[in-house]
Amino acid sequence: MNVFSLTARQVRYTNKTFWRNPASAFFTFAFPLMFLVIFTALLGSGTVHLAGRTVKESTYYVAAMAAFAVISACYTNVAMTVTFQRDAGILKRVDGTPLPAGVYFAARVLHALFVAILLVVITAAFGRLAYQASVPTGITLVHFLVMLIVGAGSFCALGFAITTVIPNADASPAIVNATILPLLFLSGIFIPLGTNAPSWILWVARIFPVRHFALGMQAGFLGTSFDWVDVVVVAAWGAAGLLIAILRFSWEPRT
Repeated sequence: MNVFSLTARQVRYTNKTFWRNPASAFFTFAFPLMFLVIFTALLGSGTVHLAGRTVKESTYYVAAMAAFAVISACYTNVAMTVTFQRDAGILKRVDGTPLPAGVYFAARVLHALFVAILLVVITAAFGRLAYQASVPTGITLVHFLVMLIVGAGSFCALGFAITTVIPNADASPAIVNATILPLLFLSGIFIPLGTNAPSWILWVARIFPVRHFALGMQAGFLGTSFDWVDVVVVAAWGAAGLLIAILRFSWEPRT
């Protein structure tokens, strides 16, 4: 059996495992919509100024929650799932089979991308129906898909990388959330970053990939300018995460 067939089979297995945990699957899809409704109810009645454009805050949150959905599917879920499987001894058993390590990682990334695309489609459709938000079309759609694919792959790689510093499954939720939640606030996912935002927040946001990914997603939904530098920064973080994962990833529970 060639690599492509093995990868396809592993993707199907990963997909079945995901849906056989209905509570986890439900909240994976519910959280972005829940946050979208909450933030638009609390903060979505006004407008926000972005790159010389004025857009409704409700529309802004559709793009923001789409970005949040991808990060949740590709960073949070991957990191936690892999850690739990490592502590349960599943990864050790996988490592003892003839399945190439690259196939396992590729299947994980492809499944996370599949879930991320579903989440973005659902969020965009809900935003269109509930808030009359625009959806990516034409060249904007091309740019949007590029950022979506690059972002999904990069956050998956970072998810694998963070497992190298998580000592056990019990610590996984705390460490994963501690590394991503502050960046979601500092990068304008939950609260738009206006011109009056403190300079140190803007400086921190420019260093990490969340802000750059969010800007790329906003370009698709809001019609703001698309900057390839954002794609490069996100890809660079993904490459760094992949390198760390290659060098330090553990198939066995940490003692």
